[in-house]
Amino acid sequence: MTWNEHGGRLGEEFFTPGTSSFSEFLAAHRPELLTTRRVLPDGVRAAPDQVPHGTTVLALAFRDGVLIAGDRRATMGNLIAQRDLEKVHPTDDYTAVAFAGTVGLAVDMVKLYQVELKHFEKIEGIPMTLNAKARRLAGMIRQNLGQAMQGLAVVPLLTGYDPSAPEGERGRIFSFDVVGGLYEKTDFHAEGSGSPYARSALKKLFHPGMDRREAALAALQALYDAAEEDSATGGPDINRRIFPIVSVITEDGFERLPEPETEELTHEMVEQRRGRPDGPNANA
Repeated sequence: MTWNEHGGRLGEEFFTPGTSSFSEFLAAHRPELLTTRRVLPDGVRAAPDQVPHGTTVLALAFRDGVLIAGDRRATMGNLIAQRDLEKVHPTDDYTAVAFAGTVGLAVDMVKLYQVELKHFEKIEGIPMTLNAKARRLAGMIRQNLGQAMQGLAVVPLLTGYDPSAPEGERGRIFSFDVVGGLYEKTDFHAEGSGSPYARSALKKLFHPGMDRREAALAALQALYDAAEEDSATGGPDINRRIFPIVSVITEDGFERLPEPETEELTHEMVEQRRGRPDGPNANA
Protein backbone atom coordinates (compact mmCIF):
# COMPACT_ATOMS: atom_id res chain seq x y z
CA MET A 1 0.00 0.00 0.00
CA THR A 2 1.56 3.34 -1.01
CA TRP A 3 0.65 6.99 -0.79
CA ASN A 4 -0.42 7.32 -4.42
CA GLU A 5 -2.20 4.01 -4.86
CA HIS A 6 -4.40 4.00 -1.79
CA GLY A 7 -5.85 7.43 -1.15
CA GLY A 8 -3.01 8.95 0.85
CA ARG A 9 -2.58 6.06 3.30
CA LEU A 10 0.89 4.74 4.10
CA GLY A 11 1.48 1.02 3.78
CA GLU A 12 1.94 -1.32 6.72
CA GLU A 13 5.66 -1.54 6.07
CA PHE A 14 6.00 2.05 7.32
CA PHE A 15 4.57 1.08 10.72
CA THR A 16 6.36 -2.24 11.17
CA PRO A 17 9.45 -2.22 13.44
CA GLY A 18 12.52 -3.04 11.41
CA THR A 19 16.02 -2.06 10.47
CA SER A 20 17.50 1.42 10.80
CA SER A 21 19.02 0.98 7.34
CA PHE A 22 17.08 2.76 4.61
CA SER A 23 18.71 0.69 1.86
CA GLU A 24 17.65 -2.53 3.62
CA PHE A 25 14.14 -1.12 3.92
CA LEU A 26 14.06 -0.48 0.18
CA ALA A 27 15.51 -3.92 -0.55
CA ALA A 28 12.67 -5.52 1.42
CA HIS A 29 9.77 -3.39 0.15
CA ARG A 30 10.80 -1.49 -3.00
CA PRO A 31 13.81 -3.33 -4.49
CA GLU A 32 13.14 -1.85 -7.92
CA LEU A 33 14.27 1.53 -6.58
CA LEU A 34 17.77 0.27 -5.77
CA THR A 35 19.60 1.00 -9.01
CA THR A 36 22.86 -0.34 -7.57
CA ARG A 37 21.40 -3.85 -7.49
CA ARG A 38 20.32 -4.03 -11.12
CA VAL A 39 22.58 -6.39 -13.01
CA LEU A 40 22.88 -6.40 -16.79
CA PRO A 41 21.70 -9.53 -18.64
CA ASP A 42 24.07 -12.50 -18.63
CA GLY A 43 26.94 -12.10 -21.03
CA VAL A 44 26.44 -8.33 -21.38
CA ARG A 45 29.24 -5.97 -20.38
CA ALA A 46 29.04 -2.19 -20.43
CA ALA A 47 31.15 -0.61 -23.16
CA PRO A 48 33.57 1.88 -21.53
CA ASP A 49 33.12 4.38 -24.35
CA GLN A 50 29.32 4.48 -23.90
CA VAL A 51 29.08 5.28 -20.18
CA PRO A 52 30.38 8.50 -18.57
CA HIS A 53 33.10 7.92 -15.99
CA GLY A 54 34.40 10.30 -13.37
CA THR A 55 38.13 10.34 -12.82
CA THR A 56 40.43 11.78 -10.17
CA VAL A 57 39.47 12.61 -6.58
CA LEU A 58 41.70 13.01 -3.54
CA ALA A 59 41.75 13.79 0.16
CA LEU A 60 44.33 14.91 2.68
CA ALA A 61 44.34 15.61 6.37
CA PHE A 62 45.39 19.04 7.61
CA ARG A 63 45.74 20.79 10.95
CA ASP A 64 42.05 21.54 11.49
CA GLY A 65 40.41 18.56 9.79
CA VAL A 66 40.35 16.99 6.35
CA LEU A 67 40.18 18.29 2.78
CA ILE A 68 38.50 16.50 -0.13
CA ALA A 69 38.75 17.57 -3.76
CA GLY A 70 38.15 16.43 -7.31
CA ASP A 71 38.61 17.46 -10.91
CA ARG A 72 35.53 18.20 -13.00
CA ARG A 73 35.91 15.98 -16.09
CA ALA A 74 33.82 12.95 -17.06
CA THR A 75 34.86 10.87 -20.06
CA MET A 76 33.37 8.27 -22.40
CA GLY A 77 36.32 6.46 -23.91
CA ASN A 78 38.36 9.13 -25.69
CA LEU A 79 35.52 11.69 -25.53
CA ILE A 80 34.90 14.35 -22.91
CA ALA A 81 31.36 13.71 -21.70
CA GLN A 82 31.18 16.60 -19.22
CA ARG A 83 33.53 19.39 -18.20
CA ASP A 84 31.91 20.54 -14.94
CA LEU A 85 30.88 17.35 -13.13
CA GLU A 86 30.33 17.59 -9.37
CA LYS A 87 32.30 14.70 -7.84
CA VAL A 88 32.46 15.93 -4.22
CA HIS A 89 29.30 15.82 -2.10
CA PRO A 90 28.56 16.38 1.60
CA THR A 91 26.75 13.37 3.07
CA ASP A 92 25.99 14.96 6.44
CA ASP A 93 27.42 17.79 8.52
CA TYR A 94 30.72 16.03 9.20
CA THR A 95 31.32 13.65 6.29
CA ALA A 96 31.72 13.94 2.54
CA VAL A 97 32.13 11.58 -0.38
CA ALA A 98 33.96 12.00 -3.67
CA PHE A 99 33.67 9.42 -6.40
CA ALA A 100 35.45 7.95 -9.38
CA GLY A 101 33.85 5.47 -11.74
CA THR A 102 30.47 5.16 -13.44
CA VAL A 103 28.82 8.55 -13.00
CA GLY A 104 25.13 7.58 -13.07
CA LEU A 105 25.51 4.82 -10.49
CA ALA A 106 27.84 6.94 -8.36
CA VAL A 107 25.37 9.83 -8.16
CA ASP A 108 22.56 7.43 -7.17
CA MET A 109 24.79 5.79 -4.57
CA VAL A 110 25.72 9.14 -3.04
CA LYS A 111 22.06 10.19 -2.82
CA LEU A 112 21.10 6.88 -1.24
CA TYR A 113 23.97 7.16 1.24
CA GLN A 114 22.87 10.67 2.24
CA VAL A 115 19.37 9.35 2.98
CA GLU A 116 20.87 6.32 4.74
CA LEU A 117 22.66 8.52 7.28
CA LYS A 118 19.61 10.73 7.86
CA HIS A 119 17.32 7.72 8.21
CA PHE A 120 19.58 6.08 10.80
CA GLU A 121 19.72 9.25 12.88
CA LYS A 122 15.93 9.67 12.79
CA ILE A 123 15.30 6.04 13.76
CA GLU A 124 18.02 5.68 16.40
CA GLY A 125 18.00 9.24 17.72
CA ILE A 126 21.80 9.57 17.42
CA PRO A 127 24.14 9.88 14.44
CA MET A 128 26.33 6.99 13.34
CA THR A 129 29.94 6.95 14.41
CA LEU A 130 32.41 7.65 11.63
CA ASN A 131 33.55 4.01 11.64
CA ALA A 132 29.94 2.88 11.23
CA LYS A 133 29.43 5.32 8.36
CA ALA A 134 32.45 3.85 6.59
CA ARG A 135 31.19 0.28 7.09
CA ARG A 136 27.72 1.23 5.85
CA LEU A 137 29.16 2.72 2.65
CA ALA A 138 31.28 -0.42 2.16
CA GLY A 139 28.10 -2.50 2.34
CA MET A 140 26.42 -0.35 -0.30
CA ILE A 141 29.40 -0.76 -2.62
CA ARG A 142 29.20 -4.52 -2.12
CA GLN A 143 25.58 -4.39 -3.27
CA ASN A 144 26.87 -3.02 -6.59
CA LEU A 145 29.28 -5.94 -7.09
CA GLY A 146 27.28 -7.51 -9.93
CA GLN A 147 27.36 -4.33 -11.97
CA ALA A 148 30.99 -3.67 -11.07
CA MET A 149 31.95 -7.04 -12.55
CA GLN A 150 30.15 -5.97 -15.74
CA GLY A 151 32.19 -2.79 -16.07
CA LEU A 152 30.02 -0.38 -14.03
CA ALA A 153 32.24 0.10 -11.00
CA VAL A 154 31.95 2.93 -8.48
CA VAL A 155 34.95 3.77 -6.28
CA PRO A 156 34.15 6.39 -3.63
CA LEU A 157 36.44 8.19 -1.22
CA LEU A 158 34.98 9.00 2.21
CA THR A 159 36.26 11.69 4.55
CA GLY A 160 35.03 12.78 7.93
CA TYR A 161 35.79 14.81 11.02
CA ASP A 162 35.91 12.61 14.12
CA PRO A 163 35.70 14.60 17.38
CA SER A 164 36.45 11.45 19.40
CA ALA A 165 39.89 11.05 17.80
CA PRO A 166 43.02 12.61 19.33
CA GLU A 167 43.61 16.24 18.48
CA GLY A 168 45.46 16.58 15.21
CA GLU A 169 44.09 13.26 13.97
CA ARG A 170 40.41 14.12 13.67
CA GLY A 171 40.38 14.35 9.90
CA ARG A 172 40.03 10.76 8.68
CA ILE A 173 40.09 9.23 5.20
CA PHE A 174 38.59 5.93 4.02
CA SER A 175 39.01 4.24 0.65
CA PHE A 176 37.19 1.23 -0.81
CA ASP A 177 37.66 -1.35 -3.53
CA VAL A 178 34.99 -2.49 -5.97
CA VAL A 179 33.99 -5.46 -3.78
CA GLY A 180 33.41 -3.30 -0.70
CA GLY A 181 36.79 -3.69 0.96
CA LEU A 182 37.36 -0.88 3.47
CA TYR A 183 40.74 0.74 4.13
CA GLU A 184 41.58 3.70 6.34
CA LYS A 185 44.33 5.88 4.89
CA THR A 186 46.85 7.99 6.75
CA ASP A 187 47.55 11.59 5.75
CA PHE A 188 46.30 11.47 2.12
CA HIS A 189 44.87 9.32 -0.65
CA ALA A 190 43.54 9.56 -4.21
CA GLU A 191 41.25 7.46 -6.42
CA GLY A 192 40.52 7.34 -10.14
CA SER A 193 42.52 7.09 -13.33
CA GLY A 194 44.83 9.96 -12.40
CA SER A 195 45.31 8.80 -8.81
CA PRO A 196 48.88 7.44 -9.17
CA TYR A 197 50.08 10.89 -10.25
CA ALA A 198 47.99 12.71 -7.64
CA ARG A 199 49.30 10.45 -4.87
CA SER A 200 52.87 11.00 -6.03
CA ALA A 201 52.36 14.76 -5.86
CA LEU A 202 50.76 14.57 -2.42
CA LYS A 203 53.59 12.35 -1.17
CA LYS A 204 55.97 15.14 -2.16
CA LEU A 205 53.91 18.06 -0.87
CA PHE A 206 52.18 16.75 2.25
CA HIS A 207 53.52 17.58 5.69
CA PRO A 208 51.86 17.36 9.11
CA GLY A 209 50.25 20.51 10.45
CA MET A 210 49.34 22.06 7.10
CA ASP A 211 46.83 24.88 7.34
CA ARG A 212 43.77 25.07 5.09
CA ARG A 213 45.44 27.21 2.46
CA GLU A 214 48.50 24.99 2.22
CA ALA A 215 46.30 21.90 1.98
CA ALA A 216 44.17 23.46 -0.77
CA LEU A 217 47.23 24.44 -2.81
CA ALA A 218 48.68 20.93 -2.40
CA ALA A 219 45.40 19.43 -3.62
CA LEU A 220 45.34 21.74 -6.65
CA GLN A 221 48.97 20.91 -7.45
CA ALA A 222 48.17 17.18 -7.23
CA LEU A 223 45.16 17.47 -9.54
CA TYR A 224 47.25 19.52 -11.97
CA ASP A 225 49.90 16.77 -12.03
CA ALA A 226 47.20 14.16 -12.60
CA ALA A 227 45.79 16.16 -15.52
CA GLU A 228 49.28 16.51 -17.00
CA GLU A 229 49.73 12.72 -17.19
CA ASP A 230 46.18 11.35 -17.47
CA SER A 231 43.99 12.46 -20.37
CA ALA A 232 40.81 11.52 -18.48
CA THR A 233 41.57 14.03 -15.71
CA GLY A 234 40.60 17.62 -16.38
CA GLY A 235 42.91 20.45 -15.46
CA PRO A 236 41.65 23.92 -14.48
CA ASP A 237 39.78 25.54 -17.37
CA ILE A 238 40.76 29.18 -16.99
CA ASN A 239 38.80 30.41 -20.02
CA ARG A 240 35.53 28.75 -18.96
CA ARG A 241 36.24 29.45 -15.28
CA ILE A 242 35.82 25.78 -14.37
CA PHE A 243 37.98 24.91 -11.40
CA PRO A 244 38.37 21.83 -9.20
CA ILE A 245 35.98 21.38 -6.32
CA VAL A 246 37.76 21.77 -2.98
CA SER A 247 35.93 21.22 0.31
CA VAL A 248 36.98 20.90 3.94
CA ILE A 249 35.46 19.34 7.04
CA THR A 250 36.42 20.75 10.44
CA GLU A 251 34.82 21.03 13.86
CA ASP A 252 32.53 23.63 12.25
CA GLY A 253 31.28 21.05 9.74
CA PHE A 254 31.43 20.72 5.96
CA GLU A 255 32.40 23.73 3.86
CA ARG A 256 32.95 23.97 0.13
CA LEU A 257 35.58 26.58 -0.59
CA PRO A 258 33.89 29.58 -2.22
CA GLU A 259 34.41 29.83 -5.97
CA PRO A 260 36.40 33.10 -5.72
CA GLU A 261 38.82 31.48 -3.25
CA THR A 262 39.27 28.39 -5.41
CA GLU A 263 39.78 30.58 -8.47
CA GLU A 264 42.38 32.71 -6.69
CA LEU A 265 44.31 29.67 -5.45
CA THR A 266 44.14 28.07 -8.90
CA HIS A 267 45.58 31.16 -10.56
CA GLU A 268 48.33 31.25 -7.94
CA MET A 269 49.14 27.60 -8.58
CA VAL A 270 49.15 28.04 -12.39
CA GLU A 271 51.43 31.07 -12.06
CA GLN A 272 53.84 29.00 -9.95
CA ARG A 273 53.87 26.41 -12.72
CA ARG A 274 55.04 29.00 -15.23
CA GLY A 275 58.34 29.17 -13.39
CA ARG A 276 58.39 25.50 -12.31
CA PRO A 277 56.48 23.39 -14.87
CA ASP A 278 57.14 20.21 -12.88
CA GLY A 279 55.75 21.68 -9.68
CA PRO A 280 57.32 22.60 -6.36
CA ASN A 281 59.94 20.53 -4.61
CA ALA A 282 59.09 18.53 -1.53
CA ASN A 283 58.11 20.73 1.42
CA ALA A 284 58.96 23.85 -0.63
